[in-house]
Amino acid sequence: MFANYLIGLREGLEAALVVVILVAYLVKIGRRDLLPGIWLGVSLAAALSLGFGALLTYGTYGLTFEAQEAIGGSLSIIAVGLVTWMVFWMARTARNLRGELHGQVDRHLAGGGKGLVIVAFLAVGREGLETALFIWSAVQATGQTTQPILGAALGLASAVVLGWMFYRGMLRINLSKFFTWTGGMLIVVAAGVLSYGIHDLQEAGILPGLYSLMFDVSAAVPPSSWYGTLLKGTVNFSPATTWLEGIAWLLYVIPTMTLFIRQSMRRSAAPAAVRPPLPQGVQ
Repeated sequence: MFANYLIGLREGLEAALVVVILVAYLVKIGRRDLLPGIWLGVSLAAALSLGFGALLTYGTYGLTFEAQEAIGGSLSIIAVGLVTWMVFWMARTARNLRGELHGQVDRHLAGGGKGLVIVAFLAVGREGLETALFIWSAVQATGQTTQPILGAALGLASAVVLGWMFYRGMLRINLSKFFTWTGGMLIVVAAGVLSYGIHDLQEAGILPGLYSLMFDVSAAVPPSSWYGTLLKGTVNFSPATTWLEGIAWLLYVIPTMTLFIRQSMRRSAAPAAVRPPLPQGVQ
């Protein structure tokens, strides 16, 4: 559940920050009349994300086991790619996000603000689609439905509360540190999803080595035990891991985490505690 809470919190907070920045800037420049366009874009993005999640959940019914595993494995790998891109993108743009969004608002004001619907839709929709795909992959990996969805829902709810607190000026947060720590944890979570995606492709017969195990610690870490369930739910750890799964995990984690740490160290040379923009007194 923690991994899915982390996904919901991080993706939801990114979307919430975008909405807060857009709303606060429109209030600051006295264009409250354009706020309905922002909320329309957010609503459309939420509907798209829910529809995409439903398509992922029910779209594979009636297919053969091999076809379902092939689709599940492929989508898990795509989810890992999207989350990895998101981690590095946010690490680069967190400091300049407000300026970029203000510039987009200014460009669309000349056209009556209709383009703001698209700005809000794309910004929130991207996070929503990534969340739906990653949570679906987590459901497939854990074999559970309630806990991943509940964890993601709690994460999204927390993000909404934090977004409201940012807007009201009730909370300060160093976004650089937040996205650095959560980014590192998400890389480990994504590695587990990648490993399980490889396992799905092995079960589908697309990749070989299904029964060639790198290690099997099922006796020490029973999948049904509380700690086995905890490891599965947080980092998608499998007590019986094939060589191909283990190698894929290592080949992803080592270079990705190394690049992420190096980027974070370079960025820390210019620390900046970010206070979310407020409707008044915003520079």
